[in-house]
Amino acid sequence: MILIVKFFAAFFGFFGIIFGAFGAHRLKRVLPPEVLHSFETGVKYQLIHAVVLLFIGFHFEFIDFTERMIASSWIIGVSLFSGSIYALCYAKAKKMDLRFLGPVTPVGGLLLMTGWGLLLYYFIVQ
Repeated sequence: MILIVKFFAAFFGFFGIIFGAFGAHRLKRVLPPEVLHSFETGVKYQLIHAVVLLFIGFHFEFIDFTERMIASSWIIGVSLFSGSIYALCYAKAKKMDLRFLGPVTPVGGLLLMTGWGLLLYYFIVQ
């Protein structure tokens, strides 16, 4: 599990920088400001969680169920939250209809909150 968490930390960090540059240089020309702002929110959340996953990857042993659930919530949450935002923004730029992905974003957000709530719980019971 430690290697998986570190992998996703590096993966999210690497692609967060790429998507951030893509948004700043390419999408800026084709998306309205409110859609670009959503894209930037996806990048910001992805990069924040990349750093936090890297941190817990070096400090947790992932033997404890709560530690595994924290990491899993964040990995799945970032994938759903940021991934759905990227897809919706890209679809808007390409004039595609992917509105069915709209409900995926809040599910990802709930998983991100779950991870943070579990981390709070973890610190309280330690």
